[in-house]
Amino acid sequence: MNVRRPHISAVALAAVTALGIGTLSACSSDGAAAGNTDKFDVVASFYPMAYLAEQIGGEHVHVTSLTQPGQEPHDLEISAKQTAQLEESDAALYLKGLQPTVDEAIGQSPVKTKIDAATLTSLEEHGTEAGGHEDEHGEDEHAEDGHAEEEHAEDEHGHEHTHEGGEDPHIWLDPVKYAEVAEGVGKAFEKADPDHAADYRKNTAALVGTLTDLDKKFETGLADRKTDVFITTHAAFGYLAERYGLTEEAISGLDPESEPSGARVKELQQMAKADGVTTVFYETLVSDRTAKTLAGDAGLETDVLDPLEGITDASRGDDYVQVMEANLKALQTALGAK
Repeated sequence: MNVRRPHISAVALAAVTALGIGTLSACSSDGAAAGNTDKFDVVASFYPMAYLAEQIGGEHVHVTSLTQPGQEPHDLEISAKQTAQLEESDAALYLKGLQPTVDEAIGQSPVKTKIDAATLTSLEEHGTEAGGHEDEHGEDEHAEDGHAEEEHAEDEHGHEHTHEGGEDPHIWLDPVKYAEVAEGVGKAFEKADPDHAADYRKNTAALVGTLTDLDKKFETGLADRKTDVFITTHAAFGYLAERYGLTEEAISGLDPESEPSGARVKELQQMAKADGVTTVFYETLVSDRTAKTLAGDAGLETDVLDPLEGITDASRGDDYVQVMEANLKALQTALGAK
């Protein structure tokens, strides 16, 4: 949209791409970098934000992602070239609290429109356990099985529960929360680019409808199941677990690179036996070593539950909706859902 800005050369663009700016194929101009097109230029922090920008912006936006496909977004380090590209854009769409270097770069950037997805819905604190049911008295039913959320609470097996957590940024894995974010992004686009406001409203409504349908698929698909508990490598699925009445037990906390303690591994092995857990889930962008070790020792299966932080050739689908539907199928199998 910044048509008076000079276009960078093909050589310069190649250098920028090599340094880590991944331009998405949809809604982008060949040979164009962020801030140098005649469209509404949006820099997105990583895939879930880029997907929103593409779906809502349609033909009117040029979307650039700071996180390359296959790159673990938590580990992203912003380069000087990426900072310069950010400053030349019309809008930045990010999720504060997930990528510290992105938060800092956007905070210091003069980009006019800054959209923090974390402000568009409510965030909660999640530890290594998230979700669970409440009975008619408002008490956690899972507490009766020794999985209460009180720190250091000892269960009937004689082991302690510790829950290391914090404010959980993984809101996009709950279709309802993701739809709330989509509505906020749509309004921000309308305000920043009023010439195309009608199209942004239309596209936002369509996306919200798609996410509502996805929510119904999860609700229906997980309604009749043998167990509520699933084990993952890191605590990315807390919001999803709470939405559909499940309990996520994570090997590690919110940081996918953190190593579990021996006590935590033993706890999960005992928990799996007590709760009828069949599967340990791992993800595509982080090593599966810990998950497979735990599964092997406990006689469990392993499978992928994708936190959708990026789309790669290994992903079970080409976009957010397809991968989420694959996640649903994996959960149905693991939980014994009919």
